Amino acid sequence: MNRATRAAGAAFVGTTIEWYDFYVYATAAALLFDDLFFPNASSPTVALMASFATYAVGFFARPLGGIVFGHFGDRVGRKSALVVTLLMMGGATFLVGLLPTYDSIGALAPVLLVLLRFVQGLAVGGEWGGAALMAVEHAPAGRKTFYGGFAQLGNPAGALLATGAFSLMSLSGEQAMQAWGWRVPFIVSAVLVLVGLFIRLRVEESPVFEAADRTGVPIKEVFRTSWRSVLLGVGTLPVAIGGYYLLTTFLLSYATGPSVGASEQLILNGLSFASFVELVATLGIAWLGDRFGARKVAVWFLVLTALLAVPQFAVLGSGNAVLIFALLGLMRLATSGTYGPMAAILAEMFPPQVRYTGISLAYQGAGAIFGGLSPLAATALVGAYGGAAWPAVALLVGMCVLSVICLAVAPRHRDREPVPSTVAE
Repeated sequence: MNRATRAAGAAFVGTTIEWYDFYVYATAAALLFDDLFFPNASSPTVALMASFATYAVGFFARPLGGIVFGHFGDRVGRKSALVVTLLMMGGATFLVGLLPTYDSIGALAPVLLVLLRFVQGLAVGGEWGGAALMAVEHAPAGRKTFYGGFAQLGNPAGALLATGAFSLMSLSGEQAMQAWGWRVPFIVSAVLVLVGLFIRLRVEESPVFEAADRTGVPIKEVFRTSWRSVLLGVGTLPVAIGGYYLLTTFLLSYATGPSVGASEQLILNGLSFASFVELVATLGIAWLGDRFGARKVAVWFLVLTALLAVPQFAVLGSGNAVLIFALLGLMRLATSGTYGPMAAILAEMFPPQVRYTGISLAYQGAGAIFGGLSPLAATALVGAYGGAAWPAVALLVGMCVLSVICLAVAPRHRDREPVPSTVAE
């Protein structure tokens, strides 16, 4: 197995585990944490918003994680940073599974929940940039979008595992789920982390990193020379990041809430199916990125996402499982087309010596703004308009427009290709 293939495989496994941990929390926040950690809220909507606020804390921590681990990854190495982020994420997720609820320790429970969510956010803030770069920087010429797709593949795989775990645990019944079932997906994370560490420790350092000038201070250099790239990078990601959470975390709570009243099991199964669609489609979309241009492919799928926004929310209350599954699958195909090429798109926006810091700031800044706030904003807007879905639709379409504009003007940086002996053994 050559270095490029090992790096791509390690990126896939590592990001799968990291995103599983992150999405386990997101699913629990949508379904359970309002009752378990905020039972004294003034109304169900306020409790749900409080639950989503703890969920958003992880996104606000992500830019800080991007700065810390970006500096570490640009100065010490991509591989070392990735080992630390995996340990942090796994430890925090495992401890959430052991956390006493509000009924046991009162107000301390949500405080500890927020603290552990903050650690999760720091870890994810450093994870994605390093994993994406390990895959892209090891890749042969002309195949960077495809190899970068392996880092993106971890997102649907992690989401599939997370929603699948909760779907399985929900079979135990609502009472058992509230009492202990919700803890199982969190505790299982410890086993997954051990697997990820074994694989990640066997990967070589990026050849592009080894050849880069590492004498400067990455965060200072980014703001001195690449601040425009950071801002445009944030602007390319509203749908790739925020649209995803709008169509999973928010959609799950909206569809199963009083405005629609869909079956929780039906929507969880539908989201699991959608994650499977993304898992199957991501590498094919990444291949298209190498064939036709990563940015062009992303724009195609942004247009498709906007076109599907209205029918996606319109079918949720139909009760027709086939129709709901079909629209969830089509929409996930569309959003995966905006996400799959992003590792290569963002990597080419920054020079190697500040690339980990630069893409982490862009990606995690977008996560804080669009990922953390989209479910919260959509919940507030839909609540303000009597449960109508159109504010969420308008929010998603606006994200698509912003993404297209920023992709059109984002800069490009071309690496000198490493000699063949450093790409494969």
